Amino acid sequence: MTERRRALRRPVAADEPLARAKLRTGGQLRILDASSWGALAETTERLLPGRHLDVHVISAAGRVLVRSRIARARVSQLAADTVLYQAALAFDHAIEVGIAGYALPSAILSAPRDAGTAYPNPAVEADITFVERLSA
Repeated sequence: MTERRRALRRPVAADEPLARAKLRTGGQLRILDASSWGALAETTERLLPGRHLDVHVISAAGRVLVRSRIARARVSQLAADTVLYQAALAFDHAIEVGIAGYALPSAILSAPRDAGTAYPNPAVEADITFVERLSA
């Protein structure tokens, strides 16, 4: 099978800013994976293939409003009170969807840290103390 995508797709972690997008009309989208030319989103909004919409995306470059076309859509979950849809969005222009910042190794993140010293440190004699004068 031939690869038809314009750019590589990457999964989007739930705690990334990119994971939450908003339709211009107010509907919320949860981005499941993304590339610079499109995204797979999940929402309670009924999105039909061929429809054009404006999507507010928070990328590494900041908040971006991008015109999108629904390439395909399907019902992903059906419950008594909720219908969830998955929709493939095709962006009109490329946006930056890389992870903001850089990744830290998990060994650094999980290393124990000292508690540190409370500020101001009362043991230091060079601190300035203010005395309030009573006014007459």
